[in-house]
Amino acid sequence: MRSTITYSRLLLSGLMLGSLLAGCADREQSGQSPEDRQPVQGTAAKKIHWSYEGETSPEYWGELSEDFKTCEAGKKQSPIDIEDKDVVKDANLSAVQVHYSPSEVSLVNNGHTIQVTVKGQDNNIVLEGKTYTLKQFHFHLPSEHEVGGKHSEMELHFVHQSADGEFAVLSVLINSGAENAELNKLWSQLPKEESEEATVIGGTFDLSALLPDNLHSYRYQGSLTTPPCTEGVQWIVLQEQVEWSADQIGAFRSIFPHDNRPVQPLDGRKLETEG
Repeated sequence: MRSTITYSRLLLSGLMLGSLLAGCADREQSGQSPEDRQPVQGTAAKKIHWSYEGETSPEYWGELSEDFKTCEAGKKQSPIDIEDKDVVKDANLSAVQVHYSPSEVSLVNNGHTIQVTVKGQDNNIVLEGKTYTLKQFHFHLPSEHEVGGKHSEMELHFVHQSADGEFAVLSVLINSGAENAELNKLWSQLPKEESEEATVIGGTFDLSALLPDNLHSYRYQGSLTTPPCTEGVQWIVLQEQVEWSADQIGAFRSIFPHDNRPVQPLDGRKLETEG
């Protein structure tokens, strides 16, 4: 699928926070995610097409635009392969606190994934005392992160942002098994074609139904997994995986046969878990 969404480089500093939040608000109805919603530098936005295949696939992202150079040159990129030998237990880390409640949601096919936007500011996570508010969640097939060199069938990213503009992404790995009944509220209205018009889901959706019971995680500093691959993102990859039915996974695959970035080098970064 093709997309002509506007992208530019994200500056994660206090000086740019106002610009960032304004950019998010301006594009709230366009179906773009925080990965997509970057403040535009200069007087005009560049329309840059990127994808997961062909000449605009991940291996070429860094060549598509000066704004995408971090995709090629960055040293703290995501996703990664989580290997046991690299994981260090840290007794000072506590399990992430997740505060999700049934919420009104809408979903959109933005050309790269199915994105679900959550209404309101009541859903958040707390990580080492810092609060990050949920902005949206979306899906990748197969998983972007690997564990021991193996993909899961899918991966879910809950994207959060703190008051000072920092991103934290809570990742849930998914494999086929039992059906997730709550997911059917979304999947019954999956948009098969790219569109800027969001589909509002009637009633409320229980976000916590997408999480495993155990919230122990792997932690590391990484990046957005889509252009411009901005670094400075706190990743929380939950260790316990969840199940969806083969039909539920197949429904997403029928729209996006694959939408994952390959794993990136760890490059000496800390990969930690709760001690």
